[in-house]
Amino acid sequence: MLKNTILKQKQEKERFLSLPYIERTKAAEAKKWLDSDLIKVILGPRRAGKSVFSLMLLKDRPFAYFNFDDETIPGENLDYDELMQKLHEVYGDTKTILFDEIQNLPKWELFVNRLHREGYNLILTGSNARLLSRELSTALTGRNIPVEILPFDFQEFLRAKKYEISPDKLFLPVEKGNLLRFMGQYLVSGGYPEVTLKDLDPKGYLDVLFDSLLFKDVVKRHKVRFAGNIDNLGSYLVNNISSQYSLRRIANVLGFRSGATLDKYLGYLTEAYMIFSLNRYSHKVGERLKSPKKAYVVDNGFITAKAIQHSPDTGKLLENLVFTELVKQGFEPNRDLFYYKTRNDREIDFVLRNGSMVTELIQVTYEVNTPDVEKRELKALIEAGQELQVDKLTVLTWDEKRTVIKEGVTVCFEPVWERFFKF
Repeated sequence: MLKNTILKQKQEKERFLSLPYIERTKAAEAKKWLDSDLIKVILGPRRAGKSVFSLMLLKDRPFAYFNFDDETIPGENLDYDELMQKLHEVYGDTKTILFDEIQNLPKWELFVNRLHREGYNLILTGSNARLLSRELSTALTGRNIPVEILPFDFQEFLRAKKYEISPDKLFLPVEKGNLLRFMGQYLVSGGYPEVTLKDLDPKGYLDVLFDSLLFKDVVKRHKVRFAGNIDNLGSYLVNNISSQYSLRRIANVLGFRSGATLDKYLGYLTEAYMIFSLNRYSHKVGERLKSPKKAYVVDNGFITAKAIQHSPDTGKLLENLVFTELVKQGFEPNRDLFYYKTRNDREIDFVLRNGSMVTELIQVTYEVNTPDVEKRELKALIEAGQELQVDKLTVLTWDEKRTVIKEGVTVCFEPVWERFFKF
């Protein structure tokens, strides 16, 4: 039975390896660690391309493959020794093994640690954000290197669309129009590989995927008794992207009787890579934790798919896009990335930090179409820059590039595509 499962999965592995592949931005970084004795842990949401990414990393070398996200596996009754025996029967004497969706294996860390001590070169994938945090460090005691794979970033999206352009051609109106057209698609449909490569309607594919993630990675995994409550919570957050929230407010709106249960459910959604919560920046840790948070979703396509209103707010979509692109560039929410409120209650969309030093403040606005909008954004940035002692102040827009000097302070207006598009 187990051998048949391995043989079936081997066929799936070979099929994936034969398919065309979009090179991921993180590939070069991950390849540097392939021959190290560290355990490579590839993390991210389901259907974002973790498995294909991992398979392609190993494409030019012999390796064994086993996917724990398979209902034919006996779960808690799986015999680890039998699994290793059957893997070697099928794949021969290889020391490199890719284990897919490792979080589905009970006490996976004990099994992985044992194989690591025996000299195996291990690559693991997981759809559980907790594996990337303290639990992973505790389980593998620092013997791992995590790599996070999220839906396509804008650069990968353009590769998938086979769009190439040189700097000199960007001055041509036709080419600039093409780039903005792709940016518009990315803004609305997001970067999930299947949506991008097959030009799928996010309202169909991603609506089903969101509900599937909610059931499989939240309701089923955590044995949630009242599935309707967590479904309402997911829908509420997706429809209130970039808005501040507090547990008390959400509890009142959705009718949660227990704040502890609500907080637990929010943790489940974060753990499943569906929702991110962003803390307000403060030098005081306690104030960061007590202040209202802002919610963002892992991919803009989910906003389009689950939106209650007929057409999602382009300003909200752009802000969510900037958030996810920053995360893909390596800014970790609530460590390197925050929002901020000035003493006069003016909000700054994003605070970027390097170590203990704040390096940049960012406002996001789709367009600066009136003097009042410009005045509001400049006033907030200048005030926050003075409070946090930051010189780099940026307004990210759809397609506006200029520099403004006000009160002796320089503020750069920059198109979002220019920020995240590299030649």
